Amino acid sequence: MMLSFISAAGSLAAQSIIDGPGTLAPPSFEGLGWLVVINLSTMTASFLFASALMMNMIVELWVHRSYDRPLNPVSLWRCCGFLIGFAGTLRFGAEAMVLWGWDPEAPMTSGLFTTIKRFVDPIAALSVVACMAIFKLSERGMVAQLRKRPFPIDMWASLPMLRRPAIIAALSLFAAAGVVSLR
Repeated sequence: MMLSFISAAGSLAAQSIIDGPGTLAPPSFEGLGWLVVINLSTMTASFLFASALMMNMIVELWVHRSYDRPLNPVSLWRCCGFLIGFAGTLRFGAEAMVLWGWDPEAPMTSGLFTTIKRFVDPIAALSVVACMAIFKLSERGMVAQLRKRPFPIDMWASLPMLRRPAIIAALSLFAAAGVVSLR
């Protein structure tokens, strides 16, 4: 049932690609190659960052499961991190898949990717809504906990941790520029 719906929707999307102008990127980019590069690199890098955050939160929740209870502030914080990472992985990954896989010469594949993205979007949105719900529902208790013993957080000390993500972003930009230039 689900597979037939995807193939039917994919063929409708494929038909619109066939009937469309046959551009090297989705027509919504209006032929602006630099905009394709920015979107392709941003979606790719963001997918990788969100996936890393999601996996990190899973590992942390698992490693500390024996003493972090489900309603512990740290567990709630990690759960919010997981949900944001999950939503980003789905949303950015689906968009990157559409952009990387766009090919007017293979409209069935491009149409299928576009259809899959439409299935993934509501799941990603619900993940963000769940994160917002946990954030708001835990706010009163979380603020009370944080005010008991306030401590400054020196985020600048952690700045070197952003070196690898910066390299990933630069490589994504380089790869996207290469793909768009060679299409």
